[in-house]
Amino acid sequence: MSQMLVGVDVSLKSHHVHIMDADGKKLTDFSVSNDRNGADTLIKRMLETAEKNQCTQLKVGMEATDQYAWHIAHYLQEQMQGYEPNIDTKIFVLNARKVARFKKGYDTLPKNDKIDSWVIADHLRFGRLPREMQDAHRYEALQRLTRTRYHFKKEVARNKTYFLNQVFLKFSGMRQDNPFSDTFGTTSLAVIEELDPETIAEMDMDELILFLQEKGKNRFAEPEELAKYLKKLARSSYRLNATMEDPVNLSLSVTLSTIQHMESQVKRLDKEIAKMMNGIPQTLTTVKGIGNVFAAGLIAEIGDIKRFKDHHALAKYAGLAWNQYQSGEYEAENTSRMRTGNKYLRYYLVQAAESIRRHDSEYSAFYTKKYNEVPKHKHKRALVMTARKLVRLVYSLLSTNQLYTPPERRD
Repeated sequence: MSQMLVGVDVSLKSHHVHIMDADGKKLTDFSVSNDRNGADTLIKRMLETAEKNQCTQLKVGMEATDQYAWHIAHYLQEQMQGYEPNIDTKIFVLNARKVARFKKGYDTLPKNDKIDSWVIADHLRFGRLPREMQDAHRYEALQRLTRTRYHFKKEVARNKTYFLNQVFLKFSGMRQDNPFSDTFGTTSLAVIEELDPETIAEMDMDELILFLQEKGKNRFAEPEELAKYLKKLARSSYRLNATMEDPVNLSLSVTLSTIQHMESQVKRLDKEIAKMMNGIPQTLTTVKGIGNVFAAGLIAEIGDIKRFKDHHALAKYAGLAWNQYQSGEYEAENTSRMRTGNKYLRYYLVQAAESIRRHDSEYSAFYTKKYNEVPKHKHKRALVMTARKLVRLVYSLLSTNQLYTPPERRD
């Protein structure tokens, strides 16, 4: 079966295309616009070239550049099926990092669109490719929501860090030793927004206690002790220059408003995610600690579990695998985690692991064991190791569709 390799270097406005035969000989190259007309032109040129060179198999490859490659990849997959039944067409969306590493095998190649499309075509020629692109609109639709949620959660965390830095300017003691369990709780925010160290230090004790009780809706067991501690923090805190007061207060107010708005949007996403999950059969949510959101994040990135031959392959895809260092008879025991993999899948695995270890005795014990093994970075390491353990369970549940049985109910 004669083969034709088509490398497509995608970009916002246009795609550059390089077509070669199975021996690496150039057949043609050209550019098309990044729209439906350009895609139709690409299909026409590919079929004409295939007919001219008597090729019966087409391999089309492009890098996974998210939005820019999405339309052209799906359009080619849908349209090529009906154009010419005698030509076997396979679409491959390639990992950009792997393509870049493949390119490094060639000395002194320049960086331009023509070369990049040639490199992609040559990469197709050498093989060792991922599975060809499958129709996965359901997973991709869910992915839009879970990835957007990921980005919003990261922005919320970043803005909270910025907010806390501003708190130090206004009330240094509150930033150093906040007496409230949650800095972003109602009472804590009321103190930060409505009061300052000077005001608290001069307030009558009964007035401060009343303020804390009203803002906390009488939930504090010992409001007198809390008020005393706040006064102590206020007396030891720096005083902000009068010129800085209004700018710092405005900065705090704007940042907090942004955080609250983004958190409300995350809730909107969570509701839509839960709605979509109702139509996806799965048993991940039978694990206490994995709700609809975490299950959606995992399923959206994994897609069809049959893509992975075992849980080791899934862990590597998530970036939860460790490098091997071996030379002669020596093999290192402690190696670093691979700094590659799907960051979204890794994020949801780690978040799910953090939740599960609070509810499941088996995962709790495993986390504690890993936590106590090292003197530094204890929580981070233990959580990542627990996430790696979770990969085995996720792979099993998605493969078998069986319900999860917690340790307490096993025979």
